[in-house]
Amino acid sequence: MMSNGLSQDTNVDLSGFDDDFESAEAPSADEVPDGKYQVRIDGVRLDHSQKGDPMIKWDLIVIAGSQSGRHIFKNSVITPAALPFVKGDLKTLGLDLARFSELNERLGDLLDMTLEVTKRTRGEYSNVYFNKRISIATDGAVARPPADEIPF
Repeated sequence: MMSNGLSQDTNVDLSGFDDDFESAEAPSADEVPDGKYQVRIDGVRLDHSQKGDPMIKWDLIVIAGSQSGRHIFKNSVITPAALPFVKGDLKTLGLDLARFSELNERLGDLLDMTLEVTKRTRGEYSNVYFNKRISIATDGAVARPPADEIPF
């Protein structure tokens, strides 16, 4: 035992990792840059903001391009002023609710949906906007939505 409170086993040989360690790149904790992304909804849940307001927490995974595999997080705080934006996001995703209170039971319907989003940063705050739902073909190309989903 070392005097600084750290224990050390001097018999652990890490030399076999030296070459890999030298070439390994630490994962970036930086956010994805601003831009448009194709994403899949990997997680969605209801929570509360620091002020105690209800909010929807979105975990989106980029599925195409140079940022593929990275996460984009979006928090949709639910207040009377923000409710039109929340409703717009749900409409973009095709989730029709008879009553807003049904949302908690319907969150699972949103998982694995694919959509195009725009991430935009102003100052220290980032916003993520849901542009439109997209369908991904098996070859990775974006497929056209079914005719009954085309708005025009």
